[in-house]
Amino acid sequence: MNYNLDEKTYNQIGKLIESDGPVGIDAKKTHIIILNALADLHAKIDKLEKEIESLKK
Repeated sequence: MNYNLDEKTYNQIGKLIESDGPVGIDAKKTHIIILNALADLHAKIDKLEKEIESLKK
């Protein structure tokens, strides 16, 4: 899994989840990493579903 996001992607996701709430960890960075991982998983699932459909034919 790639945890090194390019700056553009990081900033785009960061703008979506900005918060001024104080926490003991970098919540913004944590959420960005989680959202990026979920997006990667979604893309992989879509690819697998397409491959499965093509095998059924």
